Amino acid sequence: MIHATAKIGNDVTLGENVVVEENVVIGNHVSIGHHVVIKKDTIIGNYVQIGDLTVLGKTTSSNKKMTRKPGQILNPLIIEDHVTIGCNSVIYRHVTLENGVFVGDLSSIREMVIVGEDSIVGRNAIVETNTKIGRRVTIQTGCYITADMVIEDEVFIGPCCSSSNDKYMGMGNYKHQGPIICKGAKIGNNATLLPAVIIGENAIVGAGSVITKDVPANKTVVGNPGKIIK
Repeated sequence: MIHATAKIGNDVTLGENVVVEENVVIGNHVSIGHHVVIKKDTIIGNYVQIGDLTVLGKTTSSNKKMTRKPGQILNPLIIEDHVTIGCNSVIYRHVTLENGVFVGDLSSIREMVIVGEDSIVGRNAIVETNTKIGRRVTIQTGCYITADMVIEDEVFIGPCCSSSNDKYMGMGNYKHQGPIICKGAKIGNNATLLPAVIIGENAIVGAGSVITKDVPANKTVVGNPGKIIK
């Protein structure tokens, strides 16, 4: 089903049972897999590849228990040129995927997120709302990137890293702040980053570490709680 208001470029391949809603714009040389749903107002650039069963431009929802209600007015999803999105992924409105981004299968990217040029969001990774990811960042399989987080350019995050942004764990409507990972830092497998910690430039966080305090630039930390070893 393709809405009459949708604009589709040249050399676009559509799989079976694709839904394209109103005011969608699709560029040239785009490949769209089977059973893909592209929600209204989504903008897709040139040479984009979209895997089967993916939903693009999803709107937000909530229930009465949620203290942070999603915004009622959200900008369209923007997917720039040469982006690849895997199968069974869900990407919300008010997201920008810059040129060359790769999103693995089964991933979820929430609203108010920017993913910078040539970055990777690995298979089954989750990126929560109000998060900025820089250029040439690698986020590997199964990572949980919390809301209100900043990841600068050229950061590496190993598989199954977890982060948090709520110091009081749901006890009240306090300010949320996720970790800040500065340029060139590297985070090992299964590391846990607690709210508002700053990982300095080119720092290394060892596998399985629990980071409760800021990590200085160019230092290596390991353990629970994380301690500097060099």
